Amino acid sequence: MAFERVFRLASIPALFLLSAIYLFAASSASAITLLRDPDIENGLEELAFPILRAAGLNPRRVKLLVVDDSSLNAFVFDHNAIFIHSGLIEKVQRADVLQAVIAHEAAHIANGHIARRIGNLENAQTLSKLGFALSLLAAAAGGGDAAAGIAAGTQTSALRGFLKHTRAEESAADNSAASYLRWSDIPLQGLVDLHRTFAGQELLSVERQDPYMQSHPLTRDRIRNAEAFLEAYGNAAPVNPNAEYWFARVRGKISAFSRSSKWTLGRAAEEQNRDIRMMREAIAWHRDRNLARARSAIDAAIAERPDDAYYVELKGQILMEHRQTQAAVATYEQAVDLAPNNALILAGYGRALLSAGQNKAALDALERARARDYRDIRMLRDLAVAYSKLGNDGMASVVTAERYALQGRPEDALIHAKRAVGALPTGSPGWQRAQDVLLASERSVKRKR
Repeated sequence: MAFERVFRLASIPALFLLSAIYLFAASSASAITLLRDPDIENGLEELAFPILRAAGLNPRRVKLLVVDDSSLNAFVFDHNAIFIHSGLIEKVQRADVLQAVIAHEAAHIANGHIARRIGNLENAQTLSKLGFALSLLAAAAGGGDAAAGIAAGTQTSALRGFLKHTRAEESAADNSAASYLRWSDIPLQGLVDLHRTFAGQELLSVERQDPYMQSHPLTRDRIRNAEAFLEAYGNAAPVNPNAEYWFARVRGKISAFSRSSKWTLGRAAEEQNRDIRMMREAIAWHRDRNLARARSAIDAAIAERPDDAYYVELKGQILMEHRQTQAAVATYEQAVDLAPNNALILAGYGRALLSAGQNKAALDALERARARDYRDIRMLRDLAVAYSKLGNDGMASVVTAERYALQGRPEDALIHAKRAVGALPTGSPGWQRAQDVLLASERSVKRKR
């Protein structure tokens, strides 16, 4: 698991829109922390798959990303990602409630609410005030790679205004969400209980409301409508063991990394699935720097599910962070064999190889990871190191420039893009990538002055 502090960026191609938009002052730019973990993201994909399919969205394209924030919130920022706060995941008690959150956010995408909002912004006089974040939203509206959203905060009033849905949109999203849940054979009780979670929030001051309430205005009519859906269609959908399993696993891993090890060890026995219980204990012992007990626990989890790439990946992480480099390399190699196309697992494997001094193999693994997810900031940092160790300073500068661009640091991106352009053969793929960042960063820096 990695915690990445990122700015509201979508993709490097999206940076070209900066020529039409003024940036926020540096003091108003805000960042959030994404919680990137292959196991957690896979679990959320398992929960979301039938819903996204029912919504007519591509389950392979729409990512479920976790924001490391204890407050209750979920939102969509473009067409290719649904963001859910870790606090909301820990708050809800059943899989169907979390799936109701996913269904509601998927409805905002499928119903075109984001696309219309972006279109309305293009001619708005206040567009210049919304800054960098909304320029990237405009890129996301065009689809393709430029639509890959990274993160969004809610600290600025401009962005809060953008994220805030109208009551009409909320009603339409509720109707669509109910349909997606029925078509996916997911109990509608989850949608009702989701709304009840936020009942009474409208009576609180804005400062005391959950962020979800601020962007998703709740009314008694919405609660009554959800109850009407339940009454009309019933709650006959059976409990889905697969959904409950992945829900428990996602919540278990988030809590094991975010809460104290004492808290985790004291509650792990409550977990019905032995592999999840062992996984939680492994993380707790790992955080207590007890490698022997952590290794014993994760091996027990793997014994329960020997073909589970994500438990093997966690073992590799534990070994790496205890400086057992060679053992970590071998373990990550097993994880890659089990999940050869998972970008985060490939990035971990490359990181282990880099630590072991196997620089060429590390470069290969990291480039494979980048081809599948170029937005992983930690991977980009490792990839730059791999290029540098192999004497390719030009490509190291390209990757570093891209990383700074994704982090919202155009001045630093500009420095490294210039280095890359000067070091690489004119017209080569790396040179072209450097030119992309160079042009966008120059425009960005000019707008800030």
